[in-house]
Amino acid sequence: MKLTNKGRYAVMAMADLAVNAKDGPISLTEISFRQNISLAYLEQIFLKLKNNKLVKSSRGANGGYVLEKSASEIKISNIINAVDEEVRTLNCKKNSKRGCNNKSVKCITHNLWDELDQHINGFFEKVKLQDLTKQNKI
Repeated sequence: MKLTNKGRYAVMAMADLAVNAKDGPISLTEISFRQNISLAYLEQIFLKLKNNKLVKSSRGANGGYVLEKSASEIKISNIINAVDEEVRTLNCKKNSKRGCNNKSVKCITHNLWDELDQHINGFFEKVKLQDLTKQNKI
Protein backbone atom coordinates (compact mmCIF):
# COMPACT_ATOMS: atom_id res chain seq x y z
CA MET A 1 0.00 0.00 0.00
CA LYS A 2 1.24 3.46 -0.78
CA LEU A 3 0.13 6.70 0.81
CA THR A 4 2.82 9.32 0.43
CA ASN A 5 3.77 12.04 2.88
CA LYS A 6 1.78 14.51 0.80
CA GLY A 7 -1.47 12.71 1.64
CA ARG A 8 -0.51 12.20 5.28
CA TYR A 9 0.60 15.80 5.74
CA ALA A 10 -2.54 17.14 4.07
CA VAL A 11 -4.71 15.21 6.52
CA MET A 12 -2.54 16.29 9.48
CA ALA A 13 -2.68 19.95 8.44
CA MET A 14 -6.44 19.87 7.90
CA ALA A 15 -6.93 18.25 11.32
CA ASP A 16 -4.78 20.99 12.86
CA LEU A 17 -6.87 23.60 11.08
CA ALA A 18 -10.11 22.01 12.30
CA VAL A 19 -8.94 21.86 15.92
CA ASN A 20 -7.72 25.44 15.95
CA ALA A 21 -10.54 26.94 13.85
CA LYS A 22 -12.08 28.68 16.84
CA ASP A 23 -9.02 30.96 16.93
CA GLY A 24 -9.77 32.40 13.47
CA PRO A 25 -7.53 32.08 10.42
CA ILE A 26 -4.46 29.91 11.05
CA SER A 27 -1.13 30.67 9.40
CA LEU A 28 0.83 27.96 7.67
CA THR A 29 3.75 28.89 9.92
CA GLU A 30 1.70 27.86 12.97
CA ILE A 31 0.68 24.57 11.36
CA SER A 32 4.27 23.98 10.25
CA PHE A 33 5.52 24.47 13.80
CA ARG A 34 2.85 22.36 15.51
CA GLN A 35 2.92 19.47 13.03
CA ASN A 36 6.62 19.60 12.12
CA ILE A 37 5.92 19.91 8.39
CA SER A 38 8.06 22.04 6.08
CA LEU A 39 6.47 25.43 5.38
CA ALA A 40 7.34 25.18 1.68
CA TYR A 41 5.66 21.78 1.49
CA LEU A 42 2.56 23.09 3.29
CA GLU A 43 2.33 25.94 0.77
CA GLN A 44 2.17 23.41 -2.08
CA ILE A 45 -0.42 21.32 -0.25
CA PHE A 46 -2.63 24.28 0.66
CA LEU A 47 -2.64 25.55 -2.91
CA LYS A 48 -4.25 22.26 -3.91
CA LEU A 49 -6.61 22.25 -0.93
CA LYS A 50 -7.68 25.80 -1.81
CA ASN A 51 -8.18 24.93 -5.50
CA ASN A 52 -10.40 22.06 -4.40
CA LYS A 53 -12.44 24.37 -2.15
CA LEU A 54 -11.52 22.68 1.13
CA VAL A 55 -9.87 25.78 2.61
CA LYS A 56 -10.02 29.50 2.01
CA SER A 57 -7.40 32.08 2.77
CA SER A 58 -7.33 35.62 4.04
CA ARG A 59 -4.50 38.11 3.83
CA GLY A 60 -3.19 40.61 6.28
CA ALA A 61 -1.76 40.65 9.79
CA ASN A 62 -4.38 38.22 11.05
CA GLY A 63 -4.53 36.27 7.81
CA GLY A 64 -4.25 32.58 7.29
CA TYR A 65 -6.48 29.66 6.39
CA VAL A 66 -9.86 28.43 7.53
CA LEU A 67 -11.94 25.46 6.45
CA GLU A 68 -14.21 26.22 3.51
CA LYS A 69 -16.83 23.79 4.89
CA SER A 70 -17.44 22.45 8.36
CA ALA A 71 -15.24 19.57 9.52
CA SER A 72 -18.33 17.36 9.57
CA GLU A 73 -18.73 17.82 5.79
CA ILE A 74 -15.13 17.05 4.79
CA LYS A 75 -14.28 13.39 4.21
CA ILE A 76 -10.70 12.20 4.52
CA SER A 77 -11.02 10.98 0.93
CA ASN A 78 -11.75 14.59 -0.13
CA ILE A 79 -8.44 15.70 1.37
CA ILE A 80 -6.40 12.85 -0.10
CA ASN A 81 -7.95 13.32 -3.55
CA ALA A 82 -7.43 17.09 -3.41
CA VAL A 83 -3.67 16.68 -3.20
CA ASP A 84 -3.69 14.24 -6.12
CA GLU A 85 -3.09 11.21 -3.98
CA GLU A 86 -4.69 7.84 -4.20
CA VAL A 87 -4.27 4.87 -1.95
CA ARG A 88 -3.39 1.91 -4.14
CA THR A 89 -2.66 -1.63 -3.14
CA LEU A 90 -2.47 -2.89 -6.72
CA ASN A 91 0.66 -2.67 -8.84
CA CYS A 92 -1.38 -2.90 -12.00
CA LYS A 93 -4.08 -0.70 -13.39
CA LYS A 94 -7.39 -2.07 -12.21
CA ASN A 95 -9.03 -2.26 -15.62
CA SER A 96 -5.94 -3.16 -17.62
CA LYS A 97 -5.60 -6.52 -19.32
CA ARG A 98 -2.01 -6.66 -18.13
CA GLY A 99 -1.42 -7.91 -14.61
CA CYS A 100 0.86 -6.73 -11.81
CA ASN A 101 3.67 -8.91 -13.14
CA ASN A 102 3.34 -7.52 -16.70
CA LYS A 103 1.91 -10.75 -18.01
CA SER A 104 -1.31 -11.03 -19.94
CA VAL A 105 -3.21 -12.35 -16.91
CA LYS A 106 -3.79 -10.93 -13.48
CA CYS A 107 -1.65 -12.32 -10.67
CA ILE A 108 -3.11 -14.97 -8.42
CA THR A 109 -3.59 -12.46 -5.56
CA HIS A 110 -5.05 -9.65 -7.69
CA ASN A 111 -8.56 -9.93 -6.22
CA LEU A 112 -7.19 -9.87 -2.66
CA TRP A 113 -5.35 -6.58 -3.25
CA ASP A 114 -8.30 -5.16 -5.15
CA GLU A 115 -10.64 -5.88 -2.22
CA LEU A 116 -8.16 -4.32 0.20
CA ASP A 117 -7.97 -1.25 -2.04
CA GLN A 118 -11.77 -0.95 -1.99
CA HIS A 119 -11.85 -1.40 1.80
CA ILE A 120 -9.24 1.27 2.46
CA ASN A 121 -10.78 3.80 0.09
CA GLY A 122 -14.25 3.03 1.47
CA PHE A 123 -12.91 3.68 4.97
CA PHE A 124 -11.55 7.10 3.91
CA GLU A 125 -14.97 7.84 2.38
CA LYS A 126 -16.68 7.20 5.73
CA VAL A 127 -14.31 9.07 8.05
CA LYS A 128 -14.90 12.80 8.37
CA LEU A 129 -12.38 15.39 9.46
CA GLN A 130 -14.53 16.02 12.52
CA ASP A 131 -14.18 12.34 13.51
CA LEU A 132 -10.40 12.70 13.53
CA THR A 133 -10.42 15.72 15.76
CA LYS A 134 -12.79 14.09 18.27
CA GLN A 135 -10.87 10.81 18.42
CA ASN A 136 -7.46 12.25 19.04
CA LYS A 137 -8.11 15.50 20.86
CA ILE A 138 -5.22 16.95 18.87
